[in-house]
Amino acid sequence: MKLTVAEENYIKSIYKLQDGSTAVNTNAIAYELDTKPASVTDMAKKLKEKRLIDYEKYQGITLTTEGRKLALQIVRRHRLWECFLVEKLSFSWDEVHEIAEELEHVGSEKLVNRLSEFLGNPTTDPHGDPIPDAQGKISKSKQLVSLDKATTRRLEVAGVSDQSSALLEFLHAKGVKLGTQIDVIERYEFDNSVEIKIKNQPAFTISEQVSKTIMVKPL
Repeated sequence: MKLTVAEENYIKSIYKLQDGSTAVNTNAIAYELDTKPASVTDMAKKLKEKRLIDYEKYQGITLTTEGRKLALQIVRRHRLWECFLVEKLSFSWDEVHEIAEELEHVGSEKLVNRLSEFLGNPTTDPHGDPIPDAQGKISKSKQLVSLDKATTRRLEVAGVSDQSSALLEFLHAKGVKLGTQIDVIERYEFDNSVEIKIKNQPAFTISEQVSKTIMVKPL
């Protein structure tokens, strides 16, 4: 099914906001896409006609089976392009989101599958988010914890829960990225900040706010 860029953006946003079978309200979608609720209502009617969403006024929006399938295809394209940009073109993880937002709308299935094969069929993107396979299946990842909750001292960065450019830029400047090994030196009770050390770098302290966004696994 051929969709416009706007329609694909709506489908992806609904998928992002929908938790299981929970309906998403139009205000949440409007906020996510920086548009007006009335515009969301207009688009919802179009997507309902294409049988991509279930929508009743005042009852929220949910993706149909076909809508979810399309959303996973868009997410797959986006995350594979992020991998390509980081691994092959040496972009940092804080630079790739906006570029991938454009590339995700190139809908050639043959191209996407070739891209995946070229990259070695990765299962996670540069931020640690899972990449759906060609059938839309997402492999279950090991349970991760945020750095502020981790109990072991030697850890590996496995993702970030906040992918804002400001945070990713900060982490990039500190040398923190997916796969980075960190040692927890000290946890300070006063403000819950954490002192960490990365190999070949002096130790430095990060705030509780930042440590809550860094997802880690023990080594």
